[in-house]
Parts: sequence; structure tokens; C-alpha cells
Amino acid sequence: MLFFTLVIGAEGHAVPDIPVRGSFTSGGDCTITVEVNPRCFDADPNMAVSLTYAVYQSLTTERKEELRRAAGELVPKYVEFFFEPLGQVKPEFDFQFSGEGLKPLEGPEDVVVLTGFWKTSVASGLTGWKVRAMPTTKLAVVFQNMVNGAVHPRLAVLFPGETSFTLDLSELSGRVPTEASKGSVSAKGSWRDSVGTFWNFFQQGFLHVLPEGMDHILFVLGIFLLSRALRPLLLQVTAFTLAHSVTLALATLGFVKAPSAVVEPIIAASIAAVAVENIFHKQYSHWRLLLVFVFGLIHGLGFASALKDLDLPQSSLAVGLVGFNFGVEGGQIAVISIATACTFWIRDPEQYRRWVVLPVSGLIAIVGLFWTFERIMQKAPQL
Repeated sequence: MLFFTLVIGAEGHAVPDIPVRGSFTSGGDCTITVEVNPRCFDADPNMAVSLTYAVYQSLTTERKEELRRAAGELVPKYVEFFFEPLGQVKPEFDFQFSGEGLKPLEGPEDVVVLTGFWKTSVASGLTGWKVRAMPTTKLAVVFQNMVNGAVHPRLAVLFPGETSFTLDLSELSGRVPTEASKGSVSAKGSWRDSVGTFWNFFQQGFLHVLPEGMDHILFVLGIFLLSRALRPLLLQVTAFTLAHSVTLALATLGFVKAPSAVVEPIIAASIAAVAVENIFHKQYSHWRLLLVFVFGLIHGLGFASALKDLDLPQSSLAVGLVGFNFGVEGGQIAVISIATACTFWIRDPEQYRRWVVLPVSGLIAIVGLFWTFERIMQKAPQL
């Protein structure tokens, strides 16, 4: 019973990040925007649903004003803003309803967010700007910047308590730049930018599996349960990795598109399918390898949706993609390592199958079928 409470309860919508974007020009103009999904106001953002354009149009003027006030009160609790050497600043944001990433609102299912705008200028003497994600929160903060209309190649995804890198503003504030800072505000990135982007997206990829990706965790456990022998396990994990790497890259680069209304139910069904096969087949076969590969292609589309939501700039797309993929692999290895540590002491294959493979696979199959039905019902209006 505890298994169902934890696993089914973990199934929800991805926790919304709070994107913070700075836009700077050589003339010293500066606009800081912050995006707040109304789900953030809920006690459990992970289980809350997004505000759609159809629902937004039915809101009263009073309710819209309440949401604006709530956004203004939430931001200081989640993000701190700094200009160096001035120190912390407290922007006064003007919140407006918009689509995610300032996209226009058109379809009834478009997600509506509150985007706050703060216009200021880079005064003489200011050398940099950064943000900090407050340590007492559950949401990540995404730190992005544009300089003279070009997206800065480095992006930071900040977990609670973390501080971003400092964007050098010396060339925009009237200060004579040093040799080390020349070109730091251009759209060209350094190797440090690439390393920072790789590490940030490695973390995101890892967390998208462990602990946030319960569906991916159960699929990897399903792979593990069939056989603990090294060769079958290695072949299955390799096939899954190759498959999801292909579709992750193709979808992120825009070559493949698949609606989440189709992808998410299939991912759930793949969990049940692998678990059911564990129950009815004792031995590894090449059919199993093909099954894992095909489902890996679908899981890659699911990973891609998380990566695309972070709006990675084109200039850092390759580095972010590689980092995210390595993070996913790290998460998978961690799941298999934990499963191995929990079962290595059961040496007898028959006892292992009777007390581990069959009951755990049965529970995973039930959860997978439940999620399949749930997702079909949730996504049906989008088809």
C-alpha cells in the first residue's frame, strides 16, 4: 500500500521553474523579466495544473489582480537580485499575463503565466549582475541573458540556495574593460561558459531521472529485474541509452515532433509492458532488446520535452544536450546501483524471482497501467 501511495502520488506535472532573464544594451538600457507560473502559488506545485488560456479568459478582473499581487509577493521569496558592486537590489516588477517565454496566447490549451517587467539602466561603475535562488524554496531558478539582442551562450539552472555566475557588465556601464573582461558581454562564449552550461544541464538530466522521473525510474527497474547477469543488463541499458539519445537529440533540434498527449501515455504503457514481460518470461531474449530499444525512442521524446522547456539558447544547444544526456545516464546508473545494492544478497535465482521479480514487476505493471489510463484521460482533450 505504501508503494502505491509513494509512486502514484509522485506522478504529477513537472515542477515549474522560475525563469529570470536580463536584457542589456551597449547604451546602458536594461530590462529584467521574471516568469511565474500560477501553479507556483499552490501548496504542491508538482500536483497543480497550469492555467490555460481558456480558463484565463473566464477569470474576473478581481481574480486577475489577485494573481498579479501573488506573483509580486512570491518573487522576493524565491529569488534575490544583485548588481555588483552595489549589492542586492529589489526590482519593482510590473506583472502582465502572457504565454511562456512571452509567446502569444492563441489556443485554448496554451499555458498562461505572469511575466514581470522591470526597466532600469546599467549605471556607471556597475560591473556585473547575478541572481540567487532562495534556499527555503522547492523551485529552480533559470538564469538567462541577452546582450545587444543576442542570447548569451551561458545559462544557469539554480537549485535552492545556489547563486548564478556573474554576467560581466563592465563594457555596458562606462567602465574601461580589462583584457580579461573584453568580449565577456558578447554573444560569443568561453570554455568556462561551456563547462558551466554542461554542468547545469548534467544536473537537470540527473534529476529528471532521480528523484523526479518516477516513470523513468520504474522503466529502468523493469529492465534490471529480468536478469542481474551483466551481459543482458548491459545490452538492455545500452539499447535504451542509444535509443533515447537519438530521439532526445532529434526532438531538441526540432527534427522530430510528437505531442505529449501521445508520448506520455506510451511511456506509461512501456513501463507496464516491460514489467509484464518479466512475469511471463524468465530469460533474456533478442525480442526483449528490440522492445527496450523501441520504448527507449519514446522515452527520449519525454526527456526532450523537459530539455526544451528550459529554452536553451542555440549557441549552447550542443553542450546543453550532451550535458543533459550524460545526466540522464548518471541517473540511470544510480537507479541500477541502488537496485543492485538492495538485492545482491539474494543469491538463489529461484528465490530472487519468487520474492523480488514477480511481486515487484506486478506492482510496477499495475502502476504503469494506472498511469496509462490516467494520462489518456488527461490528454484526450488535446488530441
